[in-house]
Amino acid sequence: MKILLLEDDTALANILVDFLQDEYEVVQTYSMKQALELAENEKFDLYIFDINVPDGDGISLLQELRDFHDETPAIFITAFHDTKYLKSAFESGANDFIRKPFDLEELAQRIENIKRHFGLESLVKLDDQIIFDTKTHTLKIADKTIKLTHKESDCLHYFYKNRHRVVSSDELLQNFWEYEDMPSDDAIRTIVKNLRKHIGKEHIVNIRGEGYKFE
Repeated sequence: MKILLLEDDTALANILVDFLQDEYEVVQTYSMKQALELAENEKFDLYIFDINVPDGDGISLLQELRDFHDETPAIFITAFHDTKYLKSAFESGANDFIRKPFDLEELAQRIENIKRHFGLESLVKLDDQIIFDTKTHTLKIADKTIKLTHKESDCLHYFYKNRHRVVSSDELLQNFWEYEDMPSDDAIRTIVKNLRKHIGKEHIVNIRGEGYKFE
């Protein structure tokens, strides 16, 4: 699991990196501009953003990322205690919020909650019969193991992480293919067809004119 940490307090940033690196890969920056560049050029599983940084604020950064269909879960950390910042954070697309000072174990538990909710653990239970291993790209259905291609695995995991909403073909193309290698919509239709064959049509529903939704 890869985390992008935006925190301009050097002492706190060092403490958080040391703590999180015991379990996760952490990329840390002090700059909103650099955080945006990193988010655009690399894939992350979780964002941890400070609200107030010298060259901007984490809320505006997350809003910009959400505008470009980046649904990576995000936790805000802040010294502000005014509820207007809490409201703004959640309106921008935040998934959790933690106020300074905080105990590192509290942060760890909030991350664990995000992992459970968004299927970021390596083994994801799609339903009572189907276990999806995101590391080995396999489905375990009863006593049968099915190997997925990397793109099928990526798309299935994305559908599951965003199961509360409709995901368009364009969004999948933008997230999993480089611009120069971007295929046609037919590639997405083929992947969805294969996934539905494995896990059942009822789990990936075609929303006409909009995209697909995991049920």
